[in-house]
Amino acid sequence: MNVSVEQKWFQTTGHHAPLGATVTTEGVNFAVYSPDAKAVVLCLYSSDTEETLCEIPLANKTGDIWHGLIHGIGHRQLYAYRVDRGHSELHSSPADKLLIDPYAKTLSRPVHWNARQYVNDSHFMVPKGLVIDRRAYPDQRPHKPNLKPHMRIIYEAHMKGLTQLHPQVPAEQRGKYLGACHPAVLSHLKTLGVTSVQFLPLTACMPEPYITEKGMTNYWGYNPVSFFAPEPRYAQLNALDELRTMVDRYHEAGLEVIVDVVFNHTAEGGKGGPVLSFKGFCPYQAYLYEQAPNGELFFSNHSGCGNSINSSQPMMMKLILDALRFWLTIVGVDGFRFDLAASLGREPQHFTKTAGILRAMQQDPLISQAVLIAEPWDIGPGGYQLGSFNSDWLEVNDKYRDNVRAFWRGDDGMTAEFATRLFGSADIFGKGRRHINTSVNNITYHDGFTLHDLVSYNERHNHANGEENQDGHGHNLSANYGVEGPTQDEAVLALREKQKRNMFATLLLSQGTPHILGADELSKTQQGNNNAYCQDNDINWYDWELNKRRQDFLNFCGYVIALRKSSDVLSNLLEQDDSWQQRTNVSQIRWFKPDGAVKETEDWHDNNRTFGVEIEGSAEPGAPIEHWFICFNTDDTEVRFKLPTLAQPSGWQLRLDTRYACLQEQPEICIQQIFSQAPKSVAVFCYAPLPERKN
Repeated sequence: MNVSVEQKWFQTTGHHAPLGATVTTEGVNFAVYSPDAKAVVLCLYSSDTEETLCEIPLANKTGDIWHGLIHGIGHRQLYAYRVDRGHSELHSSPADKLLIDPYAKTLSRPVHWNARQYVNDSHFMVPKGLVIDRRAYPDQRPHKPNLKPHMRIIYEAHMKGLTQLHPQVPAEQRGKYLGACHPAVLSHLKTLGVTSVQFLPLTACMPEPYITEKGMTNYWGYNPVSFFAPEPRYAQLNALDELRTMVDRYHEAGLEVIVDVVFNHTAEGGKGGPVLSFKGFCPYQAYLYEQAPNGELFFSNHSGCGNSINSSQPMMMKLILDALRFWLTIVGVDGFRFDLAASLGREPQHFTKTAGILRAMQQDPLISQAVLIAEPWDIGPGGYQLGSFNSDWLEVNDKYRDNVRAFWRGDDGMTAEFATRLFGSADIFGKGRRHINTSVNNITYHDGFTLHDLVSYNERHNHANGEENQDGHGHNLSANYGVEGPTQDEAVLALREKQKRNMFATLLLSQGTPHILGADELSKTQQGNNNAYCQDNDINWYDWELNKRRQDFLNFCGYVIALRKSSDVLSNLLEQDDSWQQRTNVSQIRWFKPDGAVKETEDWHDNNRTFGVEIEGSAEPGAPIEHWFICFNTDDTEVRFKLPTLAQPSGWQLRLDTRYACLQEQPEICIQQIFSQAPKSVAVFCYAPLPERKN
């Protein structure tokens, strides 16, 4: 029920739990944590104009929580708070600063920075929370996919970029939740063969003041103002309803939805940053602080964004856990990728794998069953924590990214590490301690070059960001193969396409969880920009127009994904010396030199860039036995490869050869011994018959 001016409101005691705005049979119970407040004022607004209807000081306080039951209002009532905390060392909380409830489940509109409105009275700048009646969101929904871990293939996407230029998505849905679940988009994802879509942050955010004043925006969305409310920019009318619809459509299509969450900092920034929510309610509890030698307090900044969330503080820990449960139940997602996850495990300043919030997540019956992916680092002391999370977690593996890039670029001394990365990075995720799919393998991510740019540029080209090309990573391990950027040279273009095929094939043939950067399959370019966080334009938007070269690569990507999914061994190698599980599906793995000799220990330390690996499977009674041979050649010349001798009369069947740009060109051949492998290529053979390929 919406509120009209004629209605009367009155307050009774209410209750201190749950936090947030809760619809009851009598009205709405408001409860907010603000331990140092002198007064907390609830502000109610009209739903159409956001005109102030009334301001009600909360008259009741239990411990550090202010609360009151307001009669005469209900579902979708707009509200916010004003808090009087007096003056503090770092900032004050004057009553002219309107505050967003940290537990607000949805917001009336996006948060746009406006310095003039903020200085005068932030009521005009700050969106309002909407009261949500839990009963309006039924639990009966499509079943979640419940994928086995080894079947998971992640596709990273930006909500707006995915459909902003899609010709089949209606104009009003482009860049929106409803556009992302359009049948044409779902069909593309299903045809490609991915199983899980990992969206960049979907919680309400505010672009930083400095980037806004430059006329740009924080396109990626890694600057949250709320841990609960979905981003209104991606909605036509109702963010929560439309996001739930999107999630349901993905589940009906058998696709998981994973969301990127940012619990390491907020849009309030450091000293001098805006007061939007936590700084007004509980700044000394919400954020981490350090003390200078002169005794002055300053914000810890392990995120690089001005502040650090104090996730070890009990109420902040509770808020984060409650937010995760909200997204798993009301929104309905399947899991999370935690941005700068090392910050989540700081107690309070130093990381520990037994941090309270990590242990709480591990024992929570709902959160522990979700997909949990750590970006296992931040920029604070001891911030690099790859391999440190417990066995329930997957971890983004930057060592995989860097080694595969360097190996295919032709750098010396990469072969031994490449073999380790190919088989699950056991040096990081030890056998018997972590499962084979723990490593989230990626060659490209949103914060870097696209796959097409990785083979097109030696250097970053971030001038459009307005930071004199000083932003973004300078160590890209990329190559342009003779020309920087676009070219009409057919030889250069052919080599670039082959290198894309090589790296994509490597990604899908590696043990671990493959992570594909969305639109790499479409050969998307960002014009050499490797830090396109502020570019809300065609630098970031997916280009769905395909010429033959791009269509051939898209077909190739789908074929390699299908090849991985068709094999138990290629997706879930279970070795006999891995005590993580009892079942095994491989009898032996042997490494070969091109002349057919088995590689010895000393052979891994030379600069030979060509080798092969034989994987001979074992199977349960009645199941087919898989037998694979994969050879890699990063040299610039053709290599005559002697394949392992088979006891059976049949030869090795060629399943993949990256020398061929078009799948139809790849021959159906059976080889007994000698194979002439093209320069810079991957070839995959099998003995056990597999399902016929689909072009």
